[in-house]
Amino acid sequence: MKNILLFSFLLLSQLAFAQKYVVKGRVSDNTEEALPAATVLLLQAKDSSLVSFSTTNAEGAFEIKSINQGNYLLKITFLGFNPYFKKLELPTTTVVLDLGSIKLQALSKELQEVQVQADKSPVVIKKDTIEFNAGSFKTRPNAAVEEMLKKMPGVEIDADGAITVQGQKVQRVTVDGKEFFGKDPKVATKNLPADAIDKVQVFDKKSDQATFSGIDDGQREKTINLQLKEEKRNSAFGNVMAGAGTDERYQVKASVNRFKKGQQLSFLGMANNINSLGFGFDEYMNFNGGPQAGGGGLSIIRRGNSTTTESGIPLNVGGRMNGLMGTQAGGVNINHQFNKKTEANGSYFFNNLSQHINWDAERENFGQAGNFLSTENARQHSSNLNHRGSFTLDHKIDTVNSVKITGSLSYNETGQEQVSTNRTFSPEGTVASNSKTDAYDESNSFNLNTNLLYRHRFQKAGRFFSANALATAYQQRSDGFFNEETQLENRPARIRNQVNDQNSLNQTYHLTLSHTEPLGNRRYLEGNYSYRVNLNQSDRSVYDIVENDRNLNNSLSNSYNSNYQYHRAGVNFKMNRQKYNLTVGSAMQQSNLNGEVMLMSEDKSRVIDRSFTNVLPTAQFNYDFANNRRLNFGYETMVQEPTLRQLQPVPDISNPLSIYIGNPELEPAYMHQVRLSFNSFDAHTLKSFFGNINVMHTTNAIINAQTLNPETYERTTQPVNEGNTTMISAFLNYSFPIKKYNSRFNFGANVRDQYMVNVLNEVASDVNVKSATGNMRYTYRFKESLELSLRADLTAQRTRYEEVMDGRSNQFFFNKTLAGEANYTFLESFNFNATFDYLLYNNPGTNFNQAIPLLNMSFSKQFLKNNTGELKLSAVNMLDRNVGVTQTANAMYVERETLNSLGQYYMLSFTYTINKHLNPTAGKGGAVQIIR
Repeated sequence: MKNILLFSFLLLSQLAFAQKYVVKGRVSDNTEEALPAATVLLLQAKDSSLVSFSTTNAEGAFEIKSINQGNYLLKITFLGFNPYFKKLELPTTTVVLDLGSIKLQALSKELQEVQVQADKSPVVIKKDTIEFNAGSFKTRPNAAVEEMLKKMPGVEIDADGAITVQGQKVQRVTVDGKEFFGKDPKVATKNLPADAIDKVQVFDKKSDQATFSGIDDGQREKTINLQLKEEKRNSAFGNVMAGAGTDERYQVKASVNRFKKGQQLSFLGMANNINSLGFGFDEYMNFNGGPQAGGGGLSIIRRGNSTTTESGIPLNVGGRMNGLMGTQAGGVNINHQFNKKTEANGSYFFNNLSQHINWDAERENFGQAGNFLSTENARQHSSNLNHRGSFTLDHKIDTVNSVKITGSLSYNETGQEQVSTNRTFSPEGTVASNSKTDAYDESNSFNLNTNLLYRHRFQKAGRFFSANALATAYQQRSDGFFNEETQLENRPARIRNQVNDQNSLNQTYHLTLSHTEPLGNRRYLEGNYSYRVNLNQSDRSVYDIVENDRNLNNSLSNSYNSNYQYHRAGVNFKMNRQKYNLTVGSAMQQSNLNGEVMLMSEDKSRVIDRSFTNVLPTAQFNYDFANNRRLNFGYETMVQEPTLRQLQPVPDISNPLSIYIGNPELEPAYMHQVRLSFNSFDAHTLKSFFGNINVMHTTNAIINAQTLNPETYERTTQPVNEGNTTMISAFLNYSFPIKKYNSRFNFGANVRDQYMVNVLNEVASDVNVKSATGNMRYTYRFKESLELSLRADLTAQRTRYEEVMDGRSNQFFFNKTLAGEANYTFLESFNFNATFDYLLYNNPGTNFNQAIPLLNMSFSKQFLKNNTGELKLSAVNMLDRNVGVTQTANAMYVERETLNSLGQYYMLSFTYTINKHLNPTAGKGGAVQIIR
């Protein structure tokens, strides 16, 4: 700690007292004509490393500020001219060094071509694309792409591997322009080796529709393209790793790539029991893919950020993984270009997961007669086996016609068992109910998705037609048992032994047609039509087991089918200009919901037949300022139809003290959304800013109304249409470098203000939830050997309730994280890494305070020829204090729960790098080039 304080003091002292200088001048050709957008580089005289850079303005003038004393080399480049060099020595007699007029000499045509071929600048800016020369950002041997990206200006990678560039989250990473195992950016950045990459290109990708038609629709997707080295395009490379540890912990991973001209073949495989999934949210969506059929009866709840999906696939949504998890997963991905017109992508995944998780929850429930406490203690084991295949075929029929076909097929098996104890206490503190349950459920499902997109560009510029057809089918079969014993105060015990069977089928068909007509002067009129039908069928039978006999339970059994369809027709006016584009329009949607519910308890069916008409206006405006600044505004409306689970009037009794039942009388909700965002990136100062505001207003909102039994405190939840809800959220991120100290500072903030309706025992009241999250991160790098980072996160939430609740249920709690990481490479082949996280949870209202310190360390040594081998010793959770904690406050309760987490272990692992064309001497290159 003393060393850290001393380092901080020295750092601040130098910042306060160091003298800064300015270098300026004017660049022209031999005729004194100004050369705008010339690149001006300030390099260290001793090693030509980049210190700062600038570009000339329209008059050819430049200025570089905040220069420390020292010896420098000034380099000025402009395409088609000889580079200009000048030695500078600071300090000078004045703070501002004016170099006056600088004339560049023109090159011959032959030498211009040589100059273009030889250029290896670390950063090249080509209009809307920032291109990094990978060889200029040195990494440890065998490092992954993620480590290289961290060293690039304007690129931030958080603890979970999420990538932010210029303040915006990266949504897609491609390899030589091709998808790599779907859209999850982390799959490529964590598995591809850095030394295979020649260039990293960062840009805002336009939609496929805009690219084909040439009509900008304003849609952008922050994308990174990893351009491979030429020799890697015909080679095999990757790595394999195996590790074993204490407490029977193990980890095995492999990433192998075989690339050749026109084809990319990749394999990923992994197996471990250290709570590592290897996949993020997008990969989960690929695994799971498609609508989920709902149903009554048994529904097992999963806890922790690793198991939140009904399909049984553990999902890493960020942060630490709770429970004890075993994972086996693998996949194959292939990209093949048959010719200039046709290319295809195919992939296959399998995933086999198991998880043991225990939790204890304490919930303060809000009641009109007073608040009361309920507790839950549970243990759960779940397993999931999933196979999924997908393909994409993109064919350009000719210069004006194209067709794109995508499809996927998946098979899923799940098994899950849960044993739990639930208790409810009266406001006076006496036990009102006590329930014990033992439930098991297993299921299998098939999911099919197909999509066909056809596009035609007419001879008349701006005239464009597209047709998109989508078809999906999801079928699920499940069965299980449910045992319950509930003791209510002053009442006889209730015992249930039940088994259940359920079959469900969901089918969706969607057709969209669009025609765009030019109006002249880059104005367009688009007409569109959309038809969608969603068919649901569910049959559920629940049987009571009485003396080994199966008796149908009519109240929990039902047969349900529904048909939701809509016709939507609309028109949009579009205007494209050099700096901005505008779209305004509206659509009319006619929706129909038809269905039939067969209620076994009433021995009759209930017919649903309702129609809805909605007007759906939309507007979008995008403005591109100079120098990588962009403003976006959007307004849209949408209709949110009820889900199958919300419509089925069948009780879900998985928690006998908290029962859920659907509502077949639900109507669709109508939503308005307004978005405003602004982002800015200064290529000279490397400062980035991103901010957005989002407003979502819902009328006829679908909310969960609750009925509370005042004697037994049993709670029944049912969705209803009640009033309006509004959510306002804002996010900002600001990042800037401190160049002299090779460091970077990042600040982010997120605030949310939500207004919703709470219905308890048919009495409606307003609820307001305000939350704010702030985070700061400081990163320091010393040459190529040392990297230090400090991070602080704070989340605060306040929940206020209307006076009908007597003000006794207002809640306010904090979650805080303080973290640090050190990564030190020494003697070229040794590496030391340490991370420390200090988690604090606080709720003043319940006097809850808990602190969790987490310390991890690792030490590695690279060896063998070209450092292709690495031996690594890791120590995880060294303080053995890991435990999962969550705090939740909503309209009905405030809850705190603790969950089991992975304990302390040590692991020794070996990694071998496969690289037939290893090239350890990547060129250093020059500095920065900007191409206008």
